[in-house]
Amino acid sequence: MRQINVALVGNPNTGKTSVFNSLTGLNQKVGNYPGITVEKKEGVSKISRLLKAHILDLPGTYSLNASSLDENVAVQILLNKNDKNYPDVVVVVSDIENLKRNLLLFTQIKDLGLPTILAINMADRMEKKGISIDTKQLEKQLKTKIALVSARKNEGFDYLKSLIENYKQIPTESCCEVSQIDSEYFESLKKAYPNQNVYKLWLIINNDVNFGDLERNTIKNPTNGFTPKPISELKRLQQKEVIARYLFINKALKTSLTKDINAATGLRANIDRILIHKFWGYLIFALILLLIFQGIYSWASYPMDLIDLGFANLSEFTKAQLPDGKLTRLITEGVIPGIGGIVIFVPQIALLFLFISILEESGYMSRVVFLTDRIMKKFGLSGKSIVPLVSGTACAIPAVMASRNIENWKERLITILVIPFTTCSARLPVYLIIIALVIPDAYFLGVFNYQGLVLFGLYFLGFGVAIFSAWLLHLVMKNAKKTYFVIEMPDYKLPIPKNVLITVVDKTKSFVFGAGKIILAISIILWVLASYGPNANFNEAEKIVQQQVEQENLVLDEEEMETKVASYKLRHSYIGYMGKAIEPVVQPLGYDWKIGIAVITSFAAREVFVGTLATIYSVGSENEETIKQRMSKEVNPVIGGKLFNLASGISLLLFYAFAMQCMSTLAVVKRETNSWKWPTFQLVFMTSFAYIVSLIAYQLLK
Repeated sequence: MRQINVALVGNPNTGKTSVFNSLTGLNQKVGNYPGITVEKKEGVSKISRLLKAHILDLPGTYSLNASSLDENVAVQILLNKNDKNYPDVVVVVSDIENLKRNLLLFTQIKDLGLPTILAINMADRMEKKGISIDTKQLEKQLKTKIALVSARKNEGFDYLKSLIENYKQIPTESCCEVSQIDSEYFESLKKAYPNQNVYKLWLIINNDVNFGDLERNTIKNPTNGFTPKPISELKRLQQKEVIARYLFINKALKTSLTKDINAATGLRANIDRILIHKFWGYLIFALILLLIFQGIYSWASYPMDLIDLGFANLSEFTKAQLPDGKLTRLITEGVIPGIGGIVIFVPQIALLFLFISILEESGYMSRVVFLTDRIMKKFGLSGKSIVPLVSGTACAIPAVMASRNIENWKERLITILVIPFTTCSARLPVYLIIIALVIPDAYFLGVFNYQGLVLFGLYFLGFGVAIFSAWLLHLVMKNAKKTYFVIEMPDYKLPIPKNVLITVVDKTKSFVFGAGKIILAISIILWVLASYGPNANFNEAEKIVQQQVEQENLVLDEEEMETKVASYKLRHSYIGYMGKAIEPVVQPLGYDWKIGIAVITSFAAREVFVGTLATIYSVGSENEETIKQRMSKEVNPVIGGKLFNLASGISLLLFYAFAMQCMSTLAVVKRETNSWKWPTFQLVFMTSFAYIVSLIAYQLLK
């Protein structure tokens, strides 16, 4: 089957992701562009029986005059024929209600000489909005083919696929002649490089990109007599280009698009008055978050209990079916409990991403960004900082990458430094297991679950500390340059179930498999360290424990004896000695050596904390108790009583709320700042701050 490359391009909020999902379904993956920490989505679509398309969803951009790194990536791929993702055909996704603005990007891509299809999305809203369009006339004006599509109703995609299949029949000539803005300059550019597309040359001059064998510096510093223009003059020509294109677009739409202004309603404006109100907007947002966290607890409890019990039974079943030996114990005491320690949280993680996806799909998240911009300005951050901070609730790594759309370096640096304070989904398993152990499962005023309220408080606390830290950094760095925040408010719309499903599956799968690889490796290492010891105390544990029992005149049944031997072995294993070495550091926080080991291993990934404890508590265990049941029975070796009580639990929650998230986040921060100075500062400051706050909390509550 033949395969072609299709680039999906469009302005933000045109429904490009919906079109991508409709074309690819679940046949998609997310990664980074080679050597660049900018996220890319790619998928495969079966166009016909003999043709499939590799579809690349390029970062959203308003034009090919790139102002940020993610926009620059889109320009780079569209220019460079040597790139493996260089498109055979480009599909420009536009929104029927913002067609004029969207066509600026379309006319620019047409000038690159690529077969370019215009996909007008949200066509199902045309009648409601009083919009009619003469596609034949517009196709003639734009010299292209147009597909009216509706991702919501899944209409128009068969026709779009047929256009992609017959892309060679799409005209490649320009629809708007922009060389007229300075005919002499463009003519000299064409003479200097006769074998190159003139508009590509123009983009190379104005953007930090290369294509083919022609490097940017070759044009910037030519040796063939071509005279480059100063930057100020180039900026002036860019403005003239935009004006020329909009004059053409206005003329084209005048004869092909009509809009009945009486058909539009003021519903959106009325809703916005409430949702972005200076008081009600914040209150509504807080209530929505509170309801989300209540739902995460209430709806996920039953499947979580089933998963927890299922892994406990699976471990016992596997132990009964396989012959006794080291491999069996590795599987039943290391691998299964370790993986079970993360799979148990799939229902709650899936629910979290479900709610976030619904808020994004409905258009509400853009209002949240606008709403919180008012607060950000007071703390020295740009409104653009909100997007990375909100993204940090899913994962700090893409959130740090998202800060690349902030042009001002100091604002971007401050954003990067405070992002790890926002509660990411990897912390959620830690929060959930600790909250379940130390916070009563009761209701406040008969409505709000205490556990949900604590979870809401932790998210709020993390965001609050991030903002406060940004304010402190702003005072130190003294960034005097004033910046402006511009965001587009999309229309409200019902979430498309397919988009929501794809988001939930993709994010949950990424969470499980991403963490699962680390947990599996760490579980095996931990099992080995817990199953072997350096001296006779471990190797002769049964004999030593038997002597102690006889000396103390204790009468123990077989199960009690096995538990005592397993506990003695664990204390004198390699991991036991390692834990004892760090115990003096963690003991003032209310932790024992087992929790200390889990805190250290979780630096690989926060969710590893639960997997580590699941592995440690499963070594030598012969019963079918769940991880939660085993943890609830742990005794504090110093003061007695339950190890996981309110004081130690709050201490742990605060430590994980404020400590640096994981080594992957540090690596990304190093890459983004191009220095170890800032990630080292993050690690030292956040860890110290987390330790001090946790210490104070435990000492006050114990």
